[in-house]
This record gives sequence, structure tokens and C-alpha cells, in this order.
Amino acid sequence: MPKRKRGITGDVASRREAIRKCERRVVETEEERSRRLSTMAQRGQERRAEETEKQRNSRLSDMAQRGQERRAEETEAVTSFQLHCYSS
Repeated sequence: MPKRKRGITGDVASRREAIRKCERRVVETEEERSRRLSTMAQRGQERRAEETEKQRNSRLSDMAQRGQERRAEETEAVTSFQLHCYSS
């Protein structure tokens, strides 16, 4: 009879690591969470304050284009679903 492997391999190891990371977030106090989110917001504000008008326009244009693409994909998915459901 073959010996059983010892230890954790592959998917199980990555799953456990993800669980640990999630648990750390759960343990995080409200003050720590607030500080972390505040720091993230501050970095975003600093980055936007440094960007030029051209960069800002480009960023906003990219956001608008992604929104249009997302809406088009949603419309396509709904249409495909309807064709599938009602063609039977």
C-alpha cells in the first residue's frame, strides 16, 4: 500500500493562505480599518492632484469607455439568454 503524502499541497495550501488573510481582516479593529482606508484615499487624492489636465481627461475617457463596454457585454448576455430561453 502506498504511503500517504504528508503536509499540505497545491490548492489546499493556497486556500488556507486565503483563509488566514481573510481572518486577519476580520480581526482588524475598526480603527485599523479606518486608518487603512484613509491612507488609500489619501494616496488616490495625491495621485490625482499630480496629474495633468491631459492625464485627467485620458483617465476619465478610459473610465467612460470601460463603462460602455461593460454595458454592451451585459446587453449581449441578456440577449443571448433570451434567445436561448425563448428559442426552444
